[in-house]
Amino acid sequence: MQDNEYRRQRLENMKLLEAAGYPAFGSAFKRTGTLADLTASFEEGKTVSACGRIVAMRKMGKMAFAHLSDGSAKFQLMVKKDWIGEAIFDAFKLLDLGDIIGVTGELFITQTGEKTVRITEWKLLCKSLLPLPEKFHGLQDVETRYRQRGLDLISNDEVLALFKKRTAVLSEIRAFLAARGYNEVETPMIQQIAGGAAASPFKTRYNALGTDMFFRIAPELYLKRLIVGGMDKVFEMNRNFRNEGLDRTHNPEFTALEIYEAYGDMRSMQELVQSLVTHLAQKIFGRMEVEWMGNTINLSTPWKEIAYRDLIKERLGADWFEKSVDQARAKADELGVFVEPGVDFAAVTHEIYEKNIEGTLIQPTFVTRLPAFLVPLAKPCADDPSLVDVFELIVGGKELAPAYSELNDSLEQRRRFEEQAAGDAAKIDDDFLDALETGMPPTGGMGIGIDRLMMLLTGSDAIRDVILFPQLKPRVQQVKTDLQK
Repeated sequence: MQDNEYRRQRLENMKLLEAAGYPAFGSAFKRTGTLADLTASFEEGKTVSACGRIVAMRKMGKMAFAHLSDGSAKFQLMVKKDWIGEAIFDAFKLLDLGDIIGVTGELFITQTGEKTVRITEWKLLCKSLLPLPEKFHGLQDVETRYRQRGLDLISNDEVLALFKKRTAVLSEIRAFLAARGYNEVETPMIQQIAGGAAASPFKTRYNALGTDMFFRIAPELYLKRLIVGGMDKVFEMNRNFRNEGLDRTHNPEFTALEIYEAYGDMRSMQELVQSLVTHLAQKIFGRMEVEWMGNTINLSTPWKEIAYRDLIKERLGADWFEKSVDQARAKADELGVFVEPGVDFAAVTHEIYEKNIEGTLIQPTFVTRLPAFLVPLAKPCADDPSLVDVFELIVGGKELAPAYSELNDSLEQRRRFEEQAAGDAAKIDDDFLDALETGMPPTGGMGIGIDRLMMLLTGSDAIRDVILFPQLKPRVQQVKTDLQK
C-alpha cells in the first residue's frame, strides 16, 4: 500500500490542498457537539461547528454533498460554490473519502427531508493517504479486520457499536458492584509465583532484582490477602495471561472480573452472578433472550442447578461411580474422548465431563459439588470432604463463571499446596499461607470471564470479535501458513 495509484493521487491532492492554504494535518477544532448531539438537538437555522471523517461524497458541478462520521452518528454536509466562494469550493472538491475535516455552517433540512449542515467554512484536520474499504461492503476479510481494528471500526458500524456496548458493560459492572458496597482494587500483574489457578504462565525477568517473574494467571491469592486485611468486599477487573492455545473461546491475554465477599459463600456468589448478568442483559441490551452458538438462551432466573455427580449419573448411568477405571476408560473410548494413560477413575470421569457433557448444558446451569482434587482453593462440603462447595456456571456449553466457598483452613491449604507442588517448594506461596494463618473469615469468591460474557450478550461466535486487539500469528508466519494451505 506504500506505492499505489490511490495513494499517489491522495498525495497529489494533499499538495494541491496545501498550496490552497489547507495544511494536511491541522490543529484542534472546537465543535458544538458530536454528530449525535447535533441530530438530537437539531434546530433549523442554527449555526454549528462539527468535525469527523468523510465517509461519502458526491461532487456535482457547483455543488457537493458529503457525509461526515465521528463514531457517534453520520451527518450530511452541503457546500455550494455561490455561498462559499470559488477558491474554497474548489479546495473542498480535492478532499478524499477518509479525510478528517471540521466544518462550520447553518442547519437546514433538504427537500428530501435530510438534516444537513450548509457549510460556510471548513478546515482540513487530517489528510487520509490510504483509501477506506469499498463503501457498500466494508472491511470483509476477517484476518485484516483483526489486524487493522481501527479500519474495521471505521468501515463496520456494527463493530463500533459492539465495542461501545463493551465499554458500557464494564462501566455498569463497576456501578452495580459499587452500589452493593464492593471496593475496586488493583493487584500485581507481575508476580514471583504464578498462583491462583492451574495454567501455564508467561515468564519474564526482573533485572533489578535478578529474579524470574511471571505474568499473573489470576489475582486470587492477592485479593484474599485483602480479605484477611479487613477489606470485606473487593473486586478487580483484571487482565490475566495464560501461555496456552488460541481458539474460538480462548485468548492468551484476557479480561476477568474477580470478586470476594467476607462472610459470604458459594451461595452468595450464586445470587450475585444471576443478579449481575440479568441486570446487564436488561439494561444494556434490553433483552433476556440471546442467540449464541446456534442456540436460543433464556437468561431469566432462577437458573438450573445440578450436582456434578448427579449430572454424571444422569448422562453415564446410575451405577457409574461403581465402575472400575478400565470400564470408565472403555466408555471414554466409546465416546471418542482421549484420556492420558495412567490416570485414575476420577480423572477419566472429568475428561468425559469436559469433552462430552459440559458442552450440552445450553441454558444457564450451576454445576455444584465438584471433586476436591479439581479445586484446591475451595472449602470441602460439610457432608462429604471428597467434594468442594463450588459451582461452575455453564451457559451455551461454555464455562462462564466459577465460584467457591473459599478455603480458610490454613493448615489444609498448606497441605493442598504441597500436594500440588509435588516437592517443588518454589511453587508454594508462603506469603499467602502466612496471611491465611493470620485468619481469613468465611468468604465467597467468584471469577467471571468478561470476554466470554460479552460473547454471550452480543451473540458473538469468536472471542476475537469482542477483543479490540486479539492475539494473532505474526504476519510473516501467517503468510507461510496460508501458502502451506
